[in-house]
Amino acid sequence: MTIAPNQNDFVIEIEQEVLGSLMLGGYSRVASMLEARHFIEPVHQHIYQAITSAHERFNSARPDIVVKLLPEAVKEAHEQYTGLGISNYLARLATSSVLGSANIEKSAKQVIEQSARLALADQAENLSTAARDPNSNPADLVTKAGVIFDDIVSDLRRGAKRKSQVSVSHAASNAIIAAEIAMATGTGITGLSWGLSDINHVTGGIHKRDLTLIGARPSMGKTSVAMSVGCKLAKQGHGVGFISLEMDAEKLAARAVSDLAYDDNIRIPYQDLVTGRLSQPDLYALKRVQKEMDGLPLLIEEQSGLSISDIRVKLEVMLEASEKAGHALDCLMIDHLGLIRASNRYSGNRTNEIAEMTGALKSMAREYDISVVLLSQLNRAVEQQADKRPQLSALRDSGAIEQDADTIIFLYREAYYLEREKHDDMDKEIARQDRLAEVKNKLEFHIAKQRNGPVTQVDLFIDVACSAVRNAARYEA
Repeated sequence: MTIAPNQNDFVIEIEQEVLGSLMLGGYSRVASMLEARHFIEPVHQHIYQAITSAHERFNSARPDIVVKLLPEAVKEAHEQYTGLGISNYLARLATSSVLGSANIEKSAKQVIEQSARLALADQAENLSTAARDPNSNPADLVTKAGVIFDDIVSDLRRGAKRKSQVSVSHAASNAIIAAEIAMATGTGITGLSWGLSDINHVTGGIHKRDLTLIGARPSMGKTSVAMSVGCKLAKQGHGVGFISLEMDAEKLAARAVSDLAYDDNIRIPYQDLVTGRLSQPDLYALKRVQKEMDGLPLLIEEQSGLSISDIRVKLEVMLEASEKAGHALDCLMIDHLGLIRASNRYSGNRTNEIAEMTGALKSMAREYDISVVLLSQLNRAVEQQADKRPQLSALRDSGAIEQDADTIIFLYREAYYLEREKHDDMDKEIARQDRLAEVKNKLEFHIAKQRNGPVTQVDLFIDVACSAVRNAARYEA
């Protein structure tokens, strides 16, 4: 039975299975993800609307209740077209359900996927027709197609990938188990280790399902910190995905090699590796380090101009690749927020665009049970301050960043500014040089926001040339 056109384009039995299952129970489990428009068969759209009304009004969607809530015109059209009364059709759906309500989420997802597939086909045909018109504007076509495709992708992402409701007792049990593990291992952390005990001491690690933002002005060391931490995580066996919207993979890898070589007392600036200014012994040394990197679970995505939807697709590819390699992807790093391509939903309203991005990244962290570390470039107002240490007001474009991020970290190197100062007064120049020597390798790690810990500052060691970030002397490495 079908009233819909192009009946060969879709599997009507998928829709029938869902409707039959819903009349046996389980509506509340799919109400947030499934809508009438997802059904291709028109009469099924009316039946789903009737099931929704039956559930809301009577807390039951039995076939005898649903049939009473269907419009008479729908009943008559169905019987006239098929020769089968709607009551008999509903009863048949309920009794022929194979999966039942136990697997209703999976069945509903199949309906949504089928709807998305046909929507893509329709839009592709429309786009093809419009693109063949000599009067069409390709830029406008791409923009309109982007909006439509974003909406289709949004539909596909409906519904949680994990259980979202747990009892307080179960949640407390999980928290205690995490604490026990931290006690047994002696690390004192319940998240992923930064590889920097000074930072672990005040943060408890990089926590899964959290959005961590690292902000700084250019040349403060954002990428160096992220890459160094990413390598440390990978060496611990944690899968790491690094999405670089600004720098290509080879230059990032050069930083990684230079950083890892630092542990073997090999001091080779990554710029020398990038430009080929290496001695033969240096080259041999770096090749030995590169061999040690074989098998490190760190994936780099270097495509620029990615949107949030694109990032989600890249993340899922990384998750699948990590699973095939035999380890989980635990952390996603993105460099950086300002280079994520905005959707067309807010048409240049930067505040709303940023809010959409940070909200989506926070949702990804929770949905995929990973840590998301997002780098962000701070606004130029910092440069006008007497004390150039950044504050929360320095976050670009939107207060939503402060709202969505679970942890906000600012990086500051006094040496960067001292290197650019010039004094005609000899005493001031000597004082500048003395101070520069004192703070040359000092990186201030300001924790400006932390939901579950103190707002504080930790001093780290950094060798900018070698992209090496290490503990200060206070705690053991």
